[in-house]
Amino acid sequence: MRCILLTLVAATQVTPVQKVIQLLEGMADKGKAEKNAEQVQFATYKQFCDTTDTQKQAAITEASEQMEKLSADIMKAEADAATLTKQIAKLDEDIAGYMQEKKDSAEVRAAAAADYSAQHQEYSESMDQMERAINTLKKQDYDREQLLQISANKMIPEDAKRAVAAYLESGVEVGVDSAEDLAGVSGDQPQAAGYKFQSGGIVEMLEKLAHKFKLERTDLEKAESEAKHQFALLQQDLVNSIEGATTDREAKSQEKAAKLTHAAECKGDLADTTATRDSDQEYLDDLVATCTKKSADFENRQQLRDEELEAIAKAVEIMSSGAVSGAADKHLPALAQMKKSFLQINAGTRSPSQDRVAKFLKMKGNSIHSRVLSALAVHVSEDPFLKVRKMIKDMIVRLMEEAGEEAEQKGWCDTEMGQNEATRQQKTAAVETLHAEIDQLTSSIAKGSQEIADLTTQIAEIDAAVAEATSVREKESKENAATIKDAQEASTATAQAVNVLKEFYEKAGEATSFLQAPADAPEIFDSSYKGMQSGNGGVTGMLEVIASDFARLETETKSSEAQASKEFEDFSNESNMNKTQNQKDVEHKTAKKTDEEGSLAMKKQDLEQTQTALDTALAYFDKLKPTCVSAGVSYEDRVARRAEEIESLQEALKILNGDDMAFLQK
Repeated sequence: MRCILLTLVAATQVTPVQKVIQLLEGMADKGKAEKNAEQVQFATYKQFCDTTDTQKQAAITEASEQMEKLSADIMKAEADAATLTKQIAKLDEDIAGYMQEKKDSAEVRAAAAADYSAQHQEYSESMDQMERAINTLKKQDYDREQLLQISANKMIPEDAKRAVAAYLESGVEVGVDSAEDLAGVSGDQPQAAGYKFQSGGIVEMLEKLAHKFKLERTDLEKAESEAKHQFALLQQDLVNSIEGATTDREAKSQEKAAKLTHAAECKGDLADTTATRDSDQEYLDDLVATCTKKSADFENRQQLRDEELEAIAKAVEIMSSGAVSGAADKHLPALAQMKKSFLQINAGTRSPSQDRVAKFLKMKGNSIHSRVLSALAVHVSEDPFLKVRKMIKDMIVRLMEEAGEEAEQKGWCDTEMGQNEATRQQKTAAVETLHAEIDQLTSSIAKGSQEIADLTTQIAEIDAAVAEATSVREKESKENAATIKDAQEASTATAQAVNVLKEFYEKAGEATSFLQAPADAPEIFDSSYKGMQSGNGGVTGMLEVIASDFARLETETKSSEAQASKEFEDFSNESNMNKTQNQKDVEHKTAKKTDEEGSLAMKKQDLEQTQTALDTALAYFDKLKPTCVSAGVSYEDRVARRAEEIESLQEALKILNGDDMAFLQK
């Protein structure tokens, strides 16, 4: 029994060469583990660099595009504002011109009205002189002063003045061969001295002059009425032009203010966007420099680790070669014998530490819920000692390889999942934006269609209103013309009646009185008949009132006609302006609707393409989930669990190595 124990102790002794080889192998295992851990760490860092670089590049590109758009908007807004400034200045010039023209035309009209008043007064005074002279001459009442006034009147033709002068010189009535012999009355060339004394010549001449003055005064009144009408039209046209130009100027001023406000807002946005873009560019430059350096450092470190593992492997190969192990066998034969006995024992027996290792692995497997450690605990308790150590080492190597593969898979998954998530977010936001834009365009098109229909209805209503107003105006104008004609004819007839009565009673008043009848004569009139003088005043007054009424009717009807004509013209002008504005609005809104319909078609096409891209990204995400999205256990938990498994296996290996050394020392 003692011999067997000594043989077992000798068999468990380890030579220094074997110890060195074990240390080298441990270093190699540690180097591989650290190399794999470094690869996992760099893969995560590389994923961060790539993802951040992509995001920053996209943000910088988007910011640059936004800056270009804002710059273009600023240039356009400022150019529009400059154009509007010129247009406003032109409108100011037009308004000033219209106002000056209105003032000048008012001054010209005032001067013309003053001239008209003076001429009208001259005609009226001349006609009054004619009428008084005619009445005087008809009464055979010679009045030299009146004839001198007529002779001095500058409106009397020279022929008539000579006739009056001849009459005044002779003291008797002077006539002419015929009334047409007077120049200026008939319009012919003056006759050479055709004067002769005959009854009624001067009266006839003065009546024709009075008739001529009346006609000329009537023409003057018509010209004045036409001038007033043309002046009113010109003034209204200038007022409309001033109001239209003022309205246009206010609209352009508001539009200019809006353009300048938009330009200022765009400048603020441009400054913010530029600052953000520059900050992102600076961050990206630093990131690229750092990531490039880290990549170079990683390559150098990996190369050094490979060279280190190669050197360790070569050292193990050298230590395991015959030169080393042969020298050990030659100089340490007892050790070789113990080694041989140890191998023989181990081939058929279990190490005392195997039970402890099995219990340790089982306990760790249960605590961290590791099926690998639990299964290995069963094998450790049943398999031979050497096989157990090899099994543990192989398990450590396999777990490390799995860690490297999973880290590589994690890096790939993070890259693909990150890019896919960015694509899904981008496309989802684009789809939502396109839906909102399509809804807005659809609403705007519907609103524009309704507005076009409303404007078309308003244009039809304006045309109908103008047609109806035109019909009413034509009818009213005809009625007013008939009324004016009737009033003029009635006024003329009434004036003739008044003249007839006045002439009759004036002649009747000149009758001589009868002789006084004898006292015993029957009662009879004792005076000449002078007409119904008592009723004359009342009848003549009534006729004059009637003539005045007809004159007032004519005047009021003309005034009403002028007012109605002006109101109709104003209504027509306003209707034409409203119709023209509505037609322009229809054209503008139709063009806008056409543009929006084109934009809507493009947006729908963009939505279809974007939705297709989103569906593709979602489908790819569904393909990635089985591989990259673990059900219940995260990547960090798996890494931590695997690290604990490796640590537990290394601890078990230490237990085996340590117990064996202690057993050999005993």
